Amino acid sequence: MEQTKQLVQTITKGIQEKKGTDIVIADLSPIEGAICRYFVICQGSSPTQVEAITESVGDMVRTEVGEKPMKVVGLNNAQWVAMDYSDVLVHIFLPDVRQYYNLENLWEDAILTKVPNAE
Repeated sequence: MEQTKQLVQTITKGIQEKKGTDIVIADLSPIEGAICRYFVICQGSSPTQVEAITESVGDMVRTEVGEKPMKVVGLNNAQWVAMDYSDVLVHIFLPDVRQYYNLENLWEDAILTKVPNAE
């Protein structure tokens, strides 16, 4: 579990490195049958920034934690990129797409932590 928390922290750092905003960490671990332990949700202001955040997260996690995502989908149009780290799913959205899917409220039992935007 400690390794998973370190992974979440490193992912958050990678997002902040490229000025990703409105980071929410959804702890799904108390929910029986959830597809993973954590969602890390954030947004970028353009497809280019979404791609940059994705690359930053991948590089930082590989360097600091020694893990690679099992799968990355959505880079073709970069409106919603999902990175699968097994226990942690990272969702990087454009603002309107994020609002439409509203993942933060998908599981009402999830414990949500909002990370302040970096200066």
